[in-house]
Amino acid sequence: MYDLLRKPLLFFRRYYHALWLRVTLYALLSLVVSLVTLVLRHYLPNEWTQLIDASAVTPVLTILASSMLAVSTFSLNVMVSAHASAAATATPRIHRLLLQDTTTQSVLAAFIGAFIFALTSIILFRTHLYGDEEAIVVMAITILAVVVIIIAMLRWIEHLSQLGSLDNSLDLAEHEARRSLTMLRKDPALGANLLTPDTVLPENTTEIRAHKTGYIQFIDTRSLNDCAGDQGLIYVLQRPGQFVLEGSLLAQASGLTPEADHAAIVRGFVIGATRTHEVDAEFSLTTLSEISSKALSPGINDPGTAIDAITRLTALFWHTAQIDPTPKLRAPRVFCPPPASHDLFHAAFAATARDGAGCLEVCTALRRCLLALSEAPDTEFAEAAHEMAQRALDYATNALPLDNEKRALVAVSPLGKTWADQSFSTTTEPTE
Repeated sequence: MYDLLRKPLLFFRRYYHALWLRVTLYALLSLVVSLVTLVLRHYLPNEWTQLIDASAVTPVLTILASSMLAVSTFSLNVMVSAHASAAATATPRIHRLLLQDTTTQSVLAAFIGAFIFALTSIILFRTHLYGDEEAIVVMAITILAVVVIIIAMLRWIEHLSQLGSLDNSLDLAEHEARRSLTMLRKDPALGANLLTPDTVLPENTTEIRAHKTGYIQFIDTRSLNDCAGDQGLIYVLQRPGQFVLEGSLLAQASGLTPEADHAAIVRGFVIGATRTHEVDAEFSLTTLSEISSKALSPGINDPGTAIDAITRLTALFWHTAQIDPTPKLRAPRVFCPPPASHDLFHAAFAATARDGAGCLEVCTALRRCLLALSEAPDTEFAEAAHEMAQRALDYATNALPLDNEKRALVAVSPLGKTWADQSFSTTTEPTE
């Protein structure tokens, strides 16, 4: 069942994290509550409806409407400023993750929902659709709305202390990278067979080409498997995250029946204008790497942030290497290429190795972490880490001005080695 719903769940996740959806739902709920009040009055005892009249409720609703309009406008301004600050200090790509912040969305939706409820109730009272009979119900709902608003304000105050900060940006990028890397490790071929260099493609194949220009955001291998039928095979040649032009080759198919729906095969490739984090681990790693690279720019000169990003990336790769890959074959008629470990390490560390080559502290932290990853249980990860460590050393050798700094960098021990494990024979000699 999950396989069949995987693509719909992908789009549901996107819309679930959209600000407009949550605000719209709260607004509709406010309108529904206002209309339901007209029905509830028929089920209340007469002595209850005489406790409060309309003149007691209208001033409260007026205060609620005016205050919620001001708070909503102020909160939107704060959100925009925080997003702009995060994009300036971290990376512009972090803006997409900040837009998915459910706490901000829920708080804004609560404010706007309360405003719409109060405004709708005032209109209904002024048009005499509400009378004294509905006043008790409206007052009860207003009290409940005030409680919800107080809770939302407390959450908002706490959330504002982190929103847009560099630590918050690093946490968001790390969370997405961990999720996508874990998914990639467990299912490298997206439920299909692995397409490796040893895979032999048939001579007579049908070319499947892109219907539009953009980034591949998702490949529905289950849909492709259904299109292949009982005799066909589909060989996917692209990975999510790759940019393709209209008419570019996406896959090759063989053994398709004349009735095969080629348009349905093309629709199995979700192509959009931007890269997304759902199944694109390289993009998630790149976002975290860009924060490190930007911190090393001359205008910011913040090596501490770069070192923080390096250690976070190291922890992500080390955690991923411990996961036992147990892919489930959900699309036996489809072959899909797995991402190369070298590409993942390039996305994570290449920019930092280049931009931080002249900073000994960054070079030392990067080399220590990469040497530690070169001892990871995953062979491909270890080889990719060793290669990146050598590249970082080459960058630093050309950029560091002092010979003793270069020798000290060569003698760096892997992260996790204790003082007793280090060899004193590698101690550098002072320059004359």
